[in-house]
Amino acid sequence: MNEVTTIYENYTAVGDILVMATVIVFVILLKSAYVNRGREIRLFKGVLVLLFAAAATDIFFYIVVSNPAVYPHILIYILRALKHLLLFSSLFVYVLYMKDPLHINESLDIRYIVLSVCVLIFMAVYDILGSVLKFGFYIEDDNIIHDGVNIFPYVYIFFVSLLLWMLFRYRDKIYKPVLWGIVSSCFVSFLVMFIQGMHNQSSFTIATFLFPTYAVLYYLHANPLDIEMGSAHEVEFENHIAEIFACKKEILLVSLYMREYDFPGNKLPKELRDKVRDYNTKYFKSGKIFQISGGRLIFVCDYKEISDYNEVGKWIIKHLEEQYTIYKQDYKTVITKSDESLSERNDYISFIQYLERRMPENSAKLVTEKDILAYYDHRYIVDELADINEKKDIHDSRVIVFCQPVYNVTTGKFDTAEALMRLKLEKTGMVFPDKFIPIAEAHNYIHMLSMIILAKTCEQIKKLMEDGYYVRRISVNFSMMDIREEHFAFTVKQIIEDSGIEYDKIAIEITESQNERDFMMVRDRIFEMRKSGIIFYLDDFGTGYSNFERIMELPFDIVKFDRSLVIASGSDVKAETMVSYLAHMFTDMNYSVLYEGIENEEDEMRCTRMFARYLQGYKYSKPIPIENLTEFFEKVHDY
Repeated sequence: MNEVTTIYENYTAVGDILVMATVIVFVILLKSAYVNRGREIRLFKGVLVLLFAAAATDIFFYIVVSNPAVYPHILIYILRALKHLLLFSSLFVYVLYMKDPLHINESLDIRYIVLSVCVLIFMAVYDILGSVLKFGFYIEDDNIIHDGVNIFPYVYIFFVSLLLWMLFRYRDKIYKPVLWGIVSSCFVSFLVMFIQGMHNQSSFTIATFLFPTYAVLYYLHANPLDIEMGSAHEVEFENHIAEIFACKKEILLVSLYMREYDFPGNKLPKELRDKVRDYNTKYFKSGKIFQISGGRLIFVCDYKEISDYNEVGKWIIKHLEEQYTIYKQDYKTVITKSDESLSERNDYISFIQYLERRMPENSAKLVTEKDILAYYDHRYIVDELADINEKKDIHDSRVIVFCQPVYNVTTGKFDTAEALMRLKLEKTGMVFPDKFIPIAEAHNYIHMLSMIILAKTCEQIKKLMEDGYYVRRISVNFSMMDIREEHFAFTVKQIIEDSGIEYDKIAIEITESQNERDFMMVRDRIFEMRKSGIIFYLDDFGTGYSNFERIMELPFDIVKFDRSLVIASGSDVKAETMVSYLAHMFTDMNYSVLYEGIENEEDEMRCTRMFARYLQGYKYSKPIPIENLTEFFEKVHDY
């Protein structure tokens, strides 16, 4: 009895049937789970299809090879070659699969692909020539089977070694426990292959190809659901949106946000979780729930289920109001149809948060086209700010310096000004601070903007002075986010020094901090930088909380009285007396007082009586481009 017959007699179809059954289970799990429907999952499914086909082919091969007198020899050759091709094609697909998770660059990826294709072709040619020229597997006319030189183990070792090499070559791009988990599955495959070889077996050959798929499915495509609610997580939501966009489907999204539970580790109470599950299954047949955070849920359903968007939206809002009377849990709800641009950018969560910031508590919003257009404008500004922040170009042309001239009461001339920030963007034109500064602060882009304004202000001061104008100083506003920057003092001094102007030509405006830690930081920064000659303003005095003890500890040069104090001082004699007393007190302690918001002659005369050293407001000028300060500043010989 020859070797092949012996192997066949030891063969049992249990291993291959198990492979086919496992593949079917995998497909069912992938279909019901929220997995990424992109390139990786398509390739992974390709591996499963190839292994299923290989297992089925293996069963048929052993059926026909056991009866070479009954079946045509060519059929046996074809089944054997097909089995090998399917098996090694599954490993080849893994080579393709590894590009994305390992972030392999295009040139190296092509080398791996070309090498793998060459080995696949070599294997196929060897199977064909081995049977034709009778140096490999072949069957004689008398139905005697010869195995010849079997290169299957060598090709198997090549592909597995190539995959292991890729894993270790790019091991810094993969979480180590994941790396060792996949490598361990490959080791188990080798071990099973070795053990069955010792027992002259081949029943579990294809099963060994399946073992690494367990690791890949678990580590890269496992998306656990909340069993109670059936909800998936944010990553699955983004994958689902990507799939919807690729299929050009329309969906309805309902976001429910409860701030009270939006903290790490928090969960909705059981009664609310039960309500959410029942709500979804009762009213939306194809509805899916995604738990974006502890307090945020998003319902998604096929838009075809909706007869009328406005009517359904009103019904949902009414239902939420009824539930609020029962549970008394603060909420915000956004209801929207899918939008092509939002789907393409996978930007629904940011869009919903944008709307929520403009909504009162316990309210619901039915999104309109106007809301989406407003968000696009907002998003455009966010993207431009992100680009400015990333490029870190202190000469960025999108950031514009405006100035408001400041009147010097003592000299009767304009020799100082306040620098103000503007954006000039290609699509929207001029953007004012009240629109973009909150965005910049929310995304931590404000510091770069401040540095650009400082640099451009310094350059313009240099130019004004070179043109013969007298510039006492120009002030620049900085936020606490700027002050908290580790190298704030060094960067500011470096920018001033590089511009070639004296330090005292720049003043820094800072709003008083209520936070003890911030107060200590402001104090340290002022003491550190004031030695260079930089002037400091206390901005917005009179707004919010003012701690005189703290103000006295800070070596400010100028105190800016807010417009609210100017208005208050004009309301009655008592208020004027109080404001005047405060200004007198600061003047006696060698602070200069600057009043903001001077709009008319009456404001000017009153504030001058109240110990004003400087006056600023629309009476003198609205904010103007910094280049236009030449209309207010005077030449040195005229000063």
